[in-house]
Amino acid sequence: MIMRLMKYVLQDVIRGKWLLFYMLFFLLVTEGMLFFTAGEARTVVGLMNVVLLLIPLASVVFGALHLHNGRDFIELMLSQPVNRKSVYIAMYVGVVLAFLGAFVVGVGIPAAIHGMITSNSVLTLIGTGCLLTMCFFAISFWVAVSFNDRVTGLGVAFALWLLLAIIYDGIVLAITVMFADYPLELATIIMVVLNPIDLARIIVMLTFDYAALMGYTGAVFREFFGSSMGVTVSVASLLLWIAVPFWLGMRKFDKKDW
Repeated sequence: MIMRLMKYVLQDVIRGKWLLFYMLFFLLVTEGMLFFTAGEARTVVGLMNVVLLLIPLASVVFGALHLHNGRDFIELMLSQPVNRKSVYIAMYVGVVLAFLGAFVVGVGIPAAIHGMITSNSVLTLIGTGCLLTMCFFAISFWVAVSFNDRVTGLGVAFALWLLLAIIYDGIVLAITVMFADYPLELATIIMVVLNPIDLARIIVMLTFDYAALMGYTGAVFREFFGSSMGVTVSVASLLLWIAVPFWLGMRKFDKKDW
């Protein structure tokens, strides 16, 4: 039953124009970066800045809208002898697979044409982009289920994106400046782990030597996240950022009075 529902959701999303625009945007931006920017490092860093802002924003907005606009479909499915968790899983997986495919195709085709698809930095960028897609769709579904009003749910989802993508970095910078006389290595690593966007940025940046330009902080990041323990913590943290909002959303969906 999950597979049938997921197939229907996937086909419904693919038929929409937004997914095509999403794929074409990444295809054109990636091709433009590769054509006009000299060097792999500059290209990936430029794409990284786009990926870390656009993917979370598109995920939270489309995820919240998709769940609210699919209310009639949800009520129809729940009136059938179908497990609620199966409906939620199918809707989430169907939407995520569509956007993952659009992102991978949009970035992967130009990278393959220019012979960079096997590059470690490009593969890392694609991988972190996929993880961020799953993470922020999980967050958007959780928020959408928690608020019946579409405008409120969309506003909360957008506020969470604004906090994690922009405001959070300002808070971290303010803390590091205020407590510059104290050892903040562990605190800085914890603050990075608590934000999936910052965590993805550090993972991509450490594929180059740019971390050395960040001074002592960059050395701390490279020492920790470049180790086997750091890689494990990074992957586990991003997976938790996917699993926890997904579980909270599914739990809320299972108990919600539709």
